[in-house]
Formats: sequence, structure tokens, C-alpha cells
Amino acid sequence: MTAEHIARDADITPVASLMAEPARAAMLTALLDGRALAAGELARLAGVSPATASAHLSRLLDGGLVTVLRQGRHRYYTLAGPKVAEALEALARISPRPAVRSLRAARQARMLADARTCYDHLAGRAGVDLLDRLVAGGFLRPDGEGYEVCPAGERLFADLGVDLPAVRRARRRFAPSCLDWTERRPHLGGALGAAVTARLIELGWFERGTVRRALRVTELGRAGLADLRAPAAAAASPSG
Repeated sequence: MTAEHIARDADITPVASLMAEPARAAMLTALLDGRALAAGELARLAGVSPATASAHLSRLLDGGLVTVLRQGRHRYYTLAGPKVAEALEALARISPRPAVRSLRAARQARMLADARTCYDHLAGRAGVDLLDRLVAGGFLRPDGEGYEVCPAGERLFADLGVDLPAVRRARRRFAPSCLDWTERRPHLGGALGAAVTARLIELGWFERGTVRRALRVTELGRAGLADLRAPAAAAASPSG
């Protein structure tokens, strides 16, 4: 197969050039926590003027990397979907990490490595640990490049308040493995990862921190995560 034929199959140049510009890369990274941001906030985070930010956002819109939500006179921007987030996370895994030059930067890096959102699902050490517990407990089993829910998992997710039938109807992959860019091990992605993460935040197991994308596990969450054991082990426990 020739290089010319490969280029026709998937021309990555336009998307790569959009992501490569530093201000646009900063904006896209800021949107990786799944929340919508106004142009002014994106300008501040990218360190550019409002006019420059507007021009960059227009290009990202035209390139299909972001979408805009209008509320009255206000416009809020989000990533165009999980595939854009997956591409950004993939780039993060093969990119050098920025040098840590201050105690504040070191603290922020540590918080993101501990627990963060990967677009809309749990990542960092907490995300990897959650997936390990779900697999070891017999709630999920590996299935190709993702995971399938075991009978014990059906009961667990129902108890947590996760609507599995609705999750299965979502127009995205159900439960793919997502390689964590800080841990270099998988966490749970896709529709199930998003639904579980949203529910754990609602239950108060995790709460959003002061650093964008960072999450903090609460005492309630530590207790809940510690109780994610195999059904047989839970039944044998005096507290089970």
C-alpha cells in the first residue's frame, strides 16, 4: 500500500494542524473535563486575547473538534465528543510531560495523577484502581478491547443506581479499555465509564477539586471502594 493511498484513507493533517497550535491545544485540553466553557475563560486559560481566542474557536468549530452551546447571548464551548477526547488522551500518552517548575505545579500534577476525569470518566490512580477492583471482584470481565458486565456486576451497578439498559443504548462504545496516560495502565472508558463516574460523583464518593479536571476521593468513597469485593468474599466477611 502506498503512502498516497494511506493518506486518502485517513488524512490526519488538518486535524493534527488544528491541535498543534499552542493556544488551541490549551483550549482543547481545558475542555477535557467534559464541561462547557465560555470563550472568555478559554482565552484566559490559553493566555490569549478574546479576539484571538474567538478566531481559534472558529477554526476548531469548522474543523469539527468543538461544538458551541448557546444560552441567550452567551456561547459555551465543549469538545465535539468522546472521540476527540480519546485523540487528545492518546497524544498525551506519547507526549513529553512539561517540566515542573514550582510547588504549585507539582501539587497540581500530583492531584491529576491521583484522580481526574478523562473527558467524562474516572482516570488516574483512582480510575485504574476502580477497574482493577471491578475485574478482581468478578463484576467485569475482559472482552476483546473492552469489558463485559458479569451477573454480579449487573447487581452492583443496579445497587449504585447506574441504569445499564440506558448505558447500553448510548451511541458510543459500551465499556472499552482506556489506557491511562499517567499510570500507563487501563481505566474504564466509554458509556459505562461515564455513567459510573457520574453516579459516583452524585453519591459523594468523589468531588471536584480546585484544579481543573482533578477529583478528590471522599471518606465515603474510600469506604465504598474498599467494599467492592467479590460476592463470595463479601458474604464471608463479618460486616458483609
